[in-house]
Amino acid sequence: MAKTTPNHTQAVSGWAALDSSGKITPYIFNRRENGVNDVTIKILYCGICHTDLHYAKNDWGITMYPVVPGHEITGIVVEVGSNVTYFKTGDKVGVGCMSASCLQCEFCKNSEENYCDKVQFTYNGVLWDGSITYGGYSKMLVADYRFVVAVPENLPMDRAAPLLCAGVTVFCPMKDNNLIGSPRQNIGVIGLGGLGHLAIKFSKAFGHHVTVISTSLSKENEAKTKLGADDFIVSTNAEQMKSRHRTLDFILDTVSANHSLGPYLELLKVKGTFVIVGAPDKPMDLPSFPLIFGKRTVKGSMIGSIKETQEMLDICGKYNIMCDIEIVTPDRINEAYDRIEKNDIKYRFVIDIAGQSSKI
Repeated sequence: MAKTTPNHTQAVSGWAALDSSGKITPYIFNRRENGVNDVTIKILYCGICHTDLHYAKNDWGITMYPVVPGHEITGIVVEVGSNVTYFKTGDKVGVGCMSASCLQCEFCKNSEENYCDKVQFTYNGVLWDGSITYGGYSKMLVADYRFVVAVPENLPMDRAAPLLCAGVTVFCPMKDNNLIGSPRQNIGVIGLGGLGHLAIKFSKAFGHHVTVISTSLSKENEAKTKLGADDFIVSTNAEQMKSRHRTLDFILDTVSANHSLGPYLELLKVKGTFVIVGAPDKPMDLPSFPLIFGKRTVKGSMIGSIKETQEMLDICGKYNIMCDIEIVTPDRINEAYDRIEKNDIKYRFVIDIAGQSSKI
């Protein structure tokens, strides 16, 4: 399997993990020339997703080293191919988790290419020419325009970057469950991290009552005063959990740590819906009685399609929804990784790739 092809002639500065130690170091590699369906993007910012850590350390046993992580990318178009009409040089754009799909299957034709069997990711994927994809921890990216989205003019590029993964991950289950433009409902959000804080912002923008469910009482003030949550439940407090029995219409579970779903399902009304977007590495405990006696539904959800990602960004532009971030320079990526593992971040690290803290 080739990492590059003869068409990969553009030398690019980036940052990569070279082995399972996960340490990120400077790395020079080649990208392909801009093709007829491509746009070349000068990368300004790239968010750090917890997935990046898993790939860097080969936690899932599928990493192809060297790996250049990063799938929350914002930047400026500097070149367009002859078939590209939607984008022009100077446009503010973003690239999320996907870089290619078959474009022919039922999912691709229905704008659900994120479920295509042949979908390839922005890094650690394999493209049609046999080359391995390298992500946004780099100065420049060549991307198929069909996997690029426009960033609304009013959104700052640094705070928009995590929307390309974290934002669309929480937006899609809300859309799928008719929470956009619907009458006010009672929404529960489990976990107050990178995903959870955005779920609160979307839910409030859509006019819903929001209850944050967390193991940490210390997060209550921020959830309510800063993010606008209406209620807060400490999940380890049996009395609080019992008092909210059958009060929620919908729960979004953003937690990646191993936990039982049973106690949370009891918070749902009869016929309520529970959606999992966090990804614990061990099987989750799912007792049957809360499902049976409440006629409740448990679903999973992942990132959205390009069409959904664009819709999400446009809604963020309309409601001024942005991620709360901490900027780091490339030489501090390893420090950021260490802090993410300690849950020491509110709520997303973003790498200033261009090195000038641009507020474009």
